Amino acid sequence: MRKESIEEKIIDKFFSKIDKKLTDWMANYGLLILRISLGIVFLWFGLLKFFKGLSPAEDLVRNTVYFVDPDFFLPVLAAWESLIGIGLITGKFLRVTILLLFLQMPGTALPLLILPEKVWTVFPYGLTLEGQYIVKNLVLIGAGLVIGATVRGARILSDTKNYIS
Repeated sequence: MRKESIEEKIIDKFFSKIDKKLTDWMANYGLLILRISLGIVFLWFGLLKFFKGLSPAEDLVRNTVYFVDPDFFLPVLAAWESLIGIGLITGKFLRVTILLLFLQMPGTALPLLILPEKVWTVFPYGLTLEGQYIVKNLVLIGAGLVIGATVRGARILSDTKNYIS
């Protein structure tokens, strides 16, 4: 077995300190940044839907929810998404906010079934731009799950030394 040189030990110790500082920083601020950035996305997309023709998802929504008057539904969806955004950004009423998020998510997947010609170039792996827009919601769902796990005070630990089970 090869013995580690002094230089390798110094480099290892130096990178170990940097790694510790970085992972501590990520553990301390990652959830906050995730919650606020997810909130910005929802608020932004929600606000766009209040203005006819401004949201790139407007036609997709209008064609997907053909069983409801889109002129009624779009402002409701806009308010819904905006409320999710405001709740995430402020951190207030997180349980209700996460509930609204998860109630909305199945509707975002409807075009995959109702409008396959709009979302698939080649089923089941070739996606149009609209299809990619929908599939990215998996990331929003994952972020919602992580944020939802914190409503009782859960936090991320950068190591397990101080973890009490």
